[in-house]
Amino acid sequence: MPELIEVERYRALAAEVVGRVVAGVEAPDAWYLKGGLDVVSLSDAVAGATVAAVRRIGKLLLVDLDEPGVGGASRPTLGLRFGMTGRLLLDGRAALEHLEYGSAREEPAWDRLRLHLGGGSELVMRDPRRLGGVSLDPDESRLGVDALALTAERLEAALGSSRAPLKARLMDQRQVAGLGNLLTDEALWRAGLSPQRPASGLTVAERGALAEAVGCTVRILTARGGSHTGDLQEQRRPGGLCPRDGAALTRSEVGGRTTWWCPAHQA
Repeated sequence: MPELIEVERYRALAAEVVGRVVAGVEAPDAWYLKGGLDVVSLSDAVAGATVAAVRRIGKLLLVDLDEPGVGGASRPTLGLRFGMTGRLLLDGRAALEHLEYGSAREEPAWDRLRLHLGGGSELVMRDPRRLGGVSLDPDESRLGVDALALTAERLEAALGSSRAPLKARLMDQRQVAGLGNLLTDEALWRAGLSPQRPASGLTVAERGALAEAVGCTVRILTARGGSHTGDLQEQRRPGGLCPRDGAALTRSEVGGRTTWWCPAHQA
C-alpha cells in the first residue's frame, strides 16, 4: 500500500489543482528528494509554473508543469512516489483517510513535500516511513504496462522467458506497473495460479485468465474502496481459510514479500 487503486485516488484529488500556479514549495526532508535533487533546484523548477496535467502510470503520480499563460513552454514533470505509507492531501483533505498498513495518526512532521498554490491552496505529501520520494522528469520508459491496460498479449511480453516466480514478475514495476502485494495475491487467487510458478511457464489459457483476473480485481476493489478489500484479505493470517474452497491458506515468501495463497486451487 498504496497500490494502483490508491494512487488513482491521489491523481483524482491532485487533478483539482490543474490550471493553478505553484507559488512556492517546501521540502524539509532532503533525503526524500531523489536523483540529486535538492530544495533549491526543486524550487527553481516548479515555482511560478502552472499545473498543466496530472497523470498516473502504475504507482507513479506525474504532475506536468508549464510556463504560465496560454501556450507556455513546458517545465519539468514532477514525479511523486508514495512508498508504503505515503498519502496525498489537498488543503487538509485526504484522498484516503488512512492506509491499511499506515498510521492512524496525523503528524505534520511527516509532511515531505508541500506545494503552495495560487489562491492559498496546499498540496501535501505525508509519509510516516519515508519510503516514497520526489523527483523531476522521472524516466517513464522504465515502467511496464499499466495494470489497467494489461492484456494477454502484453502479459506474455511482460512475463517473457523469465524463470522468476510469477508473483515477483507481476510486482516488478518494469514489467507491470501498479500491482503491489495485495492486488497481486488477490489476482493470482482469482486466477487459480500459484505465486511460485515460473513466470514463463503459463499456458496461453492461463495467461488469458490472469490478464482478465488482474483487470477484474482492480475494477472490483476500486469499487469497494481500496486494495485492502479483496476476498482474500480477511484470511491473510495464521489459520486463514480459502474463501473459495475452505482449504487452509499457505504463507510463503515470494520475491521477498509475504504471500498468502491456496495450494488446493492455485496450481
